[in-house]
Amino acid sequence: MSLNADLHSRRFAAVPRGVGNATGTYAARAENAEIWDVEGRRYIDFAGGIAVLNVGHRHPRVIEAVQKQLGLYTHTAFQVLPYEPYILLAERLNAVAPFSGPAKTIFFTTGAEAVENTIKIARAATGRSAVIAFAGGFHGRTMLTMGLTGKVAPYKQNFGPGPAEIYHLPFPDARRGVTVEDAMRSLDLVFAADVAPDRVAAIIIEPVQGEGGFNPAPVELMVALRQICDKFGILLIADEVQTGFARTGKMFGIEHYPVEPDMVAVAKSLAGGFPLSGVIGRAAIMDTVEPGGLGGTYGGSPVACAAALAVLDVIEEEGLLGRADAIGEMIKARVRGFALRNDLARVSEPRGPGAMVAFDIVTGSGAPDGAGAKAVAASALEHGLVLLTCGKYGETLRVLVPLTASDEIVEEGLGLLEQALGAVGAQ
Repeated sequence: MSLNADLHSRRFAAVPRGVGNATGTYAARAENAEIWDVEGRRYIDFAGGIAVLNVGHRHPRVIEAVQKQLGLYTHTAFQVLPYEPYILLAERLNAVAPFSGPAKTIFFTTGAEAVENTIKIARAATGRSAVIAFAGGFHGRTMLTMGLTGKVAPYKQNFGPGPAEIYHLPFPDARRGVTVEDAMRSLDLVFAADVAPDRVAAIIIEPVQGEGGFNPAPVELMVALRQICDKFGILLIADEVQTGFARTGKMFGIEHYPVEPDMVAVAKSLAGGFPLSGVIGRAAIMDTVEPGGLGGTYGGSPVACAAALAVLDVIEEEGLLGRADAIGEMIKARVRGFALRNDLARVSEPRGPGAMVAFDIVTGSGAPDGAGAKAVAASALEHGLVLLTCGKYGETLRVLVPLTASDEIVEEGLGLLEQALGAVGAQ
């Protein structure tokens, strides 16, 4: 039997160090919200494969759908011999698209691919080239999506010049003293100093910033962006790679706002652990690209499409929109209780819609404590809880427990979190 330390040594000998690992623990098997490592130790999963497992590890409906598809065919390339699962899934997503009017959907493999193709489509549809994104946003690691991402280290470090005509605005965050007015003044400055609005193809935004610290976009910001887009013929793109498919208590995070996007990038929890991403957009916009301009060899894999169809069934049949709200309230209530105690590491008020919940580890003066958050995550792992950090300074602890987890498992995980906070607070 391979041990964690042995595998970690082999990993560094065989795999570049540029691929980061949050832990040195190696998975052997998993069910729903539980994981067992190669040494047989059990963990509660509050990471969900970075928001990929909203329906849990190996949901029976997903496994059944995949096994059925494996018995038929695994690949033809949709561009060569198309197949029904791709069309069925596109029809299902078009029906729940978070905007009015006809929709069309195209599939890819990764979140970065989806985001990159929203920009390609926006440029084709508008005949423009510039794009506006936000500081703190994360959109991927390809050259174009790396340019869209609003954080230098580690995502842009040492990779040379980024793509042209991408402009970043400050993201409103009361904790940092950044207001919606600040963001809109910055947009006015970009229009005055850098690029005319009639050269901007799209504005892209995460309804809730993921890697940036689980920061929900203010309603006022979304309304103002939609107005600007309508005024100047700019397309509004919602990056729903992390917020999509019930995590926020809605099918899409943008549904918490009184605005409609023109395109939506989706991935992560779409296929319950199988690689699949897509772009859902207004039909007239999606059809501006000529045949052959979009696609990819593995895009819309029939196996992943079968899994995604099962995921949509599970979300509906198991009431996961409401379940996300219930889990979120459980987590927030416990974190608020942690904040009242002086025997734990100091925590901030929890934030985030539905079960997309995060809180910060802070110093006695309330400053972000990235080292403290890292220590809590490490202690949590020792106690049997998989937990991830994020945020500008690495100060944020985010909870992405599967929405199919039982109350008992969620409470057990929160108890382990409490123990980890206590261990760090006692240091």
